[in-house]
Amino acid sequence: MNNSKPVVKIVKSGVRFNAWDANGNKFTSQITTGARKKAYANGNALEQRVNKSGKIYWWPVPFSVYEATENSFNAPQHTNEVEVPAGHEDMVNFISDSYKLKPKGLVMNSLKWKYLIRSAVRGKNIMMTGPAGCGKTLAAKSLINGLDRPNFYFNMGATQDPRATLIGNVHFDKSKGTYFSESLFVKAIQTPNAVILMDELTRAHPDAWNILMTVLDQGQRYLRLDEADGQATIKVADGVCFVATANIGNEYTATRQLDKALMDRFVTIEMDTLSDEEEHGLLTYLYPTVDTDMLHNVAKIAFMTRTESLTDNPRISSGVSTRTSVEIAGLLFDGFTLEESADITIYPQYDADGGVDSERTFVKQIVQKFIDDGSSDDLV
Repeated sequence: MNNSKPVVKIVKSGVRFNAWDANGNKFTSQITTGARKKAYANGNALEQRVNKSGKIYWWPVPFSVYEATENSFNAPQHTNEVEVPAGHEDMVNFISDSYKLKPKGLVMNSLKWKYLIRSAVRGKNIMMTGPAGCGKTLAAKSLINGLDRPNFYFNMGATQDPRATLIGNVHFDKSKGTYFSESLFVKAIQTPNAVILMDELTRAHPDAWNILMTVLDQGQRYLRLDEADGQATIKVADGVCFVATANIGNEYTATRQLDKALMDRFVTIEMDTLSDEEEHGLLTYLYPTVDTDMLHNVAKIAFMTRTESLTDNPRISSGVSTRTSVEIAGLLFDGFTLEESADITIYPQYDADGGVDSERTFVKQIVQKFIDDGSSDDLV
């Protein structure tokens, strides 16, 4: 997608904090040093805005705003990664002290974050699981930013031709004849200490899983460019860490049941669903100028829908995700009312069939309670 407003991520290079957009354009000189440092420390991106007098300024936004821009992970990569000690005692201390690397915008308990860091520095393959919108991808990106590693992003759910995406294509040119062009994935696995994010792995074609089997196997760690005997293989470079995200459960109709042999190649970290107070804290952190009571109502709506979806006889099939809550908070920041925000973000997610007994009617009743008097007492 194209974004009319430039959105940049901050990349630390030595003592300098550079600003790059998704197309590789540099905006460092246009943004104050303090703004760049603060955005980097908080795990935020910066979005260019114009005030009423026509003056340009840069506003911190969730990193997901940057991720939504086209080719975001093909922007210039980090060049100065965090130094991980080699000695075992120093390594233990590094892992124990790793919580300081977690950005404030990521709500994740200290044990799971420490396990995530430990798995990455030990070169494990990591599977991030949990419901949609719970922060799996954000946690993976926070890992990348925290360790300041070279990184590559592949949306496995959007892969129509697994061999072309993971291996490459054969092309024909009149002057060159037939030639083979390697994929970006081949480059990625040959980059030492790279973190390779494979998003939506459960939505990938099974052919992709077959190709990845030898790549992810700790005893093999290679990619075969052709199945024929004697063909070249590409070794995975030292320190490469693979991080996959997966939605696992019957409610995800477009996903596939992962092969057991493939699952065994990963350590699994399950992301927790946020409580209403945790979600309120996150929304307040992301949008501090929005009325805190309004943000609390958003968090309550999300929490109540999730609670209902997990009952023995739920009246709705799924709850409002944290991703949706963040989007609503952004709409409130931009002048939308809670009623308008719910109308365009929440209601379309629920089936309207059944009239007054439909899922959409039930969710509307929850939202309407907060619109009427801001209270959720005894509604459900």
